[in-house]
Amino acid sequence: MGYARFGSRLAREVIEISDDIECLDGGGFWALVVTFEGVVTCVRFGQVVDANGPALPAADEHPRSAQDWAPLTGTWSTSLDETAYRAGVCQIRERIAAGEVYQASLCRVMSHPLGHAVDVAGLEALVAQGNPAPFAGRVYVPETGLDVLSASPEAFLIRHGKRIESRPIKGTATSLSTMLVKDYAENVMIADLVRNDLSAVCRPGTVSVDALCAPEEHPGLTHLVTTVSGELRPGVGWSDVMSATFPPGSVSGAPKSSALRVIADLETVPRGPYCGAIGWVDADNEEAEIAVGIRTFWAERDAAGQRWLRFGTGGGITWGSDPAEEWAETELKAARLIGLASGRLGP
Repeated sequence: MGYARFGSRLAREVIEISDDIECLDGGGFWALVVTFEGVVTCVRFGQVVDANGPALPAADEHPRSAQDWAPLTGTWSTSLDETAYRAGVCQIRERIAAGEVYQASLCRVMSHPLGHAVDVAGLEALVAQGNPAPFAGRVYVPETGLDVLSASPEAFLIRHGKRIESRPIKGTATSLSTMLVKDYAENVMIADLVRNDLSAVCRPGTVSVDALCAPEEHPGLTHLVTTVSGELRPGVGWSDVMSATFPPGSVSGAPKSSALRVIADLETVPRGPYCGAIGWVDADNEEAEIAVGIRTFWAERDAAGQRWLRFGTGGGITWGSDPAEEWAETELKAARLIGLASGRLGP
């Protein structure tokens, strides 16, 4: 039996599964997962309850306990090792110098073998305790093989009626005092890109930058967050919104089309749900909260049937990037969550 959990919302009773984003305009409560490569899974649920409600323990078909998670004690592999990642940073800087791109995201996927019977619900509870996040979520739909656990701090699209908002994160450090000039430059470039994206589906004159490079504290990290909002034009549906804005600018680059070519050239594996879109849409009330799929685990099987737990990490590369510092940033972003999954950190 599949379910989705977003904050205090627990959605149960799968009644429809679709790969057509237009279904989100038709009514009902949906969980949404879109991979970075654009594979869409929309899951409509028949029941949404308060996960913190007093009656839930008896009704919850998916109880979670951090004690149920057996730490992964093996070695995590990575799609790009330090040498390859640093070389990729150098290549992006060369492309920036040649005028091909201004900024491009470079990411790697970490993997650990996962037993066939291991339930990610235990890790879900552990992450909720040890790394609470404003846009955390899990979507588990065994009928599709989908098992995604996200501790995302970043809002891709938030909708209330006709108002739509995006909160791109660019700039990550251990504290605000250690943030670099390059971090602010990254953020401003992506803020402009997101403003451009939303302008394609919003009423003229309504798109605004409500906050620029605002610092946000998260477990072990400080981020710079910008808020861009606008009012959707009449007749605009979810297909139009996703076509205009996906993939998120903060995890692709600028110009987006050029950055995507760079990513395809340098990254060795698909990103999957990492850097994609993960969240919920209440089509009846025109409300939605969709996160950028960063700080995200997912379980999947390879062609040989081996089950893996995967986790993505990366960063935006600009002319001011230092290869060693960029590698260190990917390790910083992964450290807490990989540490939780591996038993090196307590909740």
